[in-house]
Amino acid sequence: MPNLILRVVSKILIPPIIIFALYVQFHGDFGPGGGFQAGVIFSAAFILYALVFGLDAAENVISTSVLRFLASLGVLIYAGVGIATVFLGGNYLEYTVLASTQVAGQHLGILLVELGVGITVFSVMLLIFFTFAAKGRA
Repeated sequence: MPNLILRVVSKILIPPIIIFALYVQFHGDFGPGGGFQAGVIFSAAFILYALVFGLDAAENVISTSVLRFLASLGVLIYAGVGIATVFLGGNYLEYTVLASTQVAGQHLGILLVELGVGITVFSVMLLIFFTFAAKGRA
């Protein structure tokens, strides 16, 4: 079995990478981090998986059609939060109208927008990687 050490080490590293990405995602409104950084870290875990186990194995874990859907979903979450704030009587992305208090509205709005950014960045990074990696197969 070729690359046994790489396979074992990556199986050990990938779960903490994903957990760290989730920490960066949901801690982004309190400190450094947020959706963009979390999306890149999360996609790095899948890219590591693809590099070690092969592109076909990675595409079996998450297909390009799912990634396209996620990219669209992330943009819709971001835009949807802005549209919701307009319908609730505020300006576009004025988070204070999302909850009963301004602080709660800010927290909820930032959390949702960063979630949309994270999903979009994750999926687009993987789509770019899969596209370029597939060029080497043909």
